[in-house]
Amino acid sequence: DGVLTLWGRHQDRHRPQPPHAMAPQREGFKDGRGDDIRKMNIVAAKAVATAVRTSLGPRGMDKMIQDGKGGVIITNDGATILKQMSVNHPTAKMLVELSKSQDIEAGDGTTSVVVLAGALLTAAEKLLEKGLHPQKITQGFLSAAEKSEEILTEMSKPVDLEDRESLVQSAVTSLSSKVVAQNSEMLAPLAVDAVLRLVTDKAKQDNVDLSDIKVASKLGGTMDDCELIDGLVMTQRVVKTAGGPGRVQNAKIGLIQFCLSPPKTDMENNITVKDYTAMDRILREERLIIAKMIKQIAATGCNVLLIQKSILRDAVTDLSLDFCAKAKILVVRDVERDEIDFVSRMLGCEPVTVLESFTKEKLGSAELVTEQNLGSGLGSIIRFTGLKQNLQYPGVSILVRGSNRMVLEETERSIHDALCVVRSLVKRRAMIPGGGAPEMELCVKLGAWARTLQGDESIVVREYAQAFEVIPFTLAENAGLNPINIVTKLRADHTNGEKHFGINVRKGTVTNMLEENVVQPLLVSVSAVKMATETVRMILKIDDMVYTRN
Repeated sequence: DGVLTLWGRHQDRHRPQPPHAMAPQREGFKDGRGDDIRKMNIVAAKAVATAVRTSLGPRGMDKMIQDGKGGVIITNDGATILKQMSVNHPTAKMLVELSKSQDIEAGDGTTSVVVLAGALLTAAEKLLEKGLHPQKITQGFLSAAEKSEEILTEMSKPVDLEDRESLVQSAVTSLSSKVVAQNSEMLAPLAVDAVLRLVTDKAKQDNVDLSDIKVASKLGGTMDDCELIDGLVMTQRVVKTAGGPGRVQNAKIGLIQFCLSPPKTDMENNITVKDYTAMDRILREERLIIAKMIKQIAATGCNVLLIQKSILRDAVTDLSLDFCAKAKILVVRDVERDEIDFVSRMLGCEPVTVLESFTKEKLGSAELVTEQNLGSGLGSIIRFTGLKQNLQYPGVSILVRGSNRMVLEETERSIHDALCVVRSLVKRRAMIPGGGAPEMELCVKLGAWARTLQGDESIVVREYAQAFEVIPFTLAENAGLNPINIVTKLRADHTNGEKHFGINVRKGTVTNMLEENVVQPLLVSVSAVKMATETVRMILKIDDMVYTRN
């Protein structure tokens, strides 16, 4: 029953046309309505690329993002910026999704992939103005992207997971463009060691699941207090209102998803109490019910109890906490629902939804469970150490500290990017120089390849190659250097065979990036080129926009 509204559909399009009107135009492909749509889409997508372009590179600018509630985020991470932006145009949303896809696939290069897509759209716009058909442009871009992967693979060098120093250098390069760049030498080893703990077979394993790494944030302290914990860390507090224990050795850990409180009536039902005798009987029954629950839990040998957060009613009552304290059971409540899976795998316990299913076979174990006080007014954390190693589901925790909320959130995002970079090296064990070196190498090599091709494909590949200059140009521009001089010198070096030369923003010149230890995973660049090209091809194939009204 929906009504379709087509932009600019004219009835005279369906009328018979005179013979001369249907003759092909000699000056090139013109679609009228389709050209207008493509131009509008390209303008919208380029606007998104321009918005994040100044954030590219180690000297890129930061963005301050303020939400409707007054919350402020300061970051230069492309995926975070675009995720927080309010984008309405459907083509602009495609670039937001492009950045999100790059973040999922490689974890780094989220700004580069959007800037590169904007440059490719500019190249496509020039080709359309020359009269080339969009299908010829998309086909030429596809063949150039396949050639780009070959060129990048040729200039890469293999990485051995035993070479920890190379992995750390790659993580440092990723962190150098973040707000926390001054702490990159301390944060990078944390990310590398955390990922390597998950690699059980360095010869055959080709991926790691980052959900097996718990990044716990705790406000207070400084970034120097961040640490890697061989075990589990939780930011909840041990409940001590009834005098329960705060430290348990040889812990038997239970994880429950039901409430330690008396049963409640339905919403429509009420109980009317007319005298003190009835009140005493209700309280006595509640006490009896809770006592039986705690007795059954304690009978399994459980001495640490984790309780999932309840949104309907209190997960525990003062009476149940009192019984747990008498049974010497350490209680941790308000465990978030999305943490249940990780906690159960780390501790080896099984979540229990009903009391009748709570048995000793479903308990996990740890040598020591202790609450650590972080200082006056800073709260505490709970450490689970001496966990039995599970080779199928290994896990590790990173404790992130920060002096304020904005620094803490940016540190957490930066560590996530560093973890993704190390994971990229596990997935594809090769790295390439950074500093705009791979993009300039693609520009030079693809330009040379374009001269061997014939016809329209040669023109398309040449424009595609020149689009890659936007990355070194932007790196130099954001660093306050003269971009024309730097890019010209860099192009000359790559033409002379110096394929590892890139822009050294600290020295303000062009140097060998491998000697400067500025490296990045091959997967990041390959993924960025492929995804940017596919997105641009998708945009070029759109020749009309249709709205539906239900």
